[in-house]
Amino acid sequence: MRTIFPPPHTEQDKGHGRIETRTIRTSTLLNEHLDFPHIAQVFRIERTTTDLKGNNKSHDVAYGITSLTAADADPQRLLRLARGHWHIENSLFWVRDVTFDEDRSQIRTGSAPQAFAALRNLALSLFRLSGFTNMAATLRRHAWKPERALALVGL
Repeated sequence: MRTIFPPPHTEQDKGHGRIETRTIRTSTLLNEHLDFPHIAQVFRIERTTTDLKGNNKSHDVAYGITSLTAADADPQRLLRLARGHWHIENSLFWVRDVTFDEDRSQIRTGSAPQAFAALRNLALSLFRLSGFTNMAATLRRHAWKPERALALVGL
């Protein structure tokens, strides 16, 4: 009998006042049943989080599809790649929310929210490409002297 999922890979981290356990299961046997281009593996990541005392338990499951073969990405590497993706996502959105206070924005109709998000991303990208690391301080610095911001785009 073939198993759909080989043995899982589990990692546990302790930090930021919580204990997080992540378990990934991968499979190639489901590929033939899925109509998805370039599929090489499917995976399931289960995450359980508690505080340091074992209270306030949360549990979530995410499913994914990848074009990376089992030879190119074992379960440990897939878990690391998935975590890296969320690190990038979280750092981008956290900076946008904290620096630009985006969650309280009153811009909500038509294409304006998407346009303003693109402008915020442009500003952050220009700052990073110019070597700035503290986005809040950089935003304040350029707000006080708008000619600095114009100089970043060559004006």
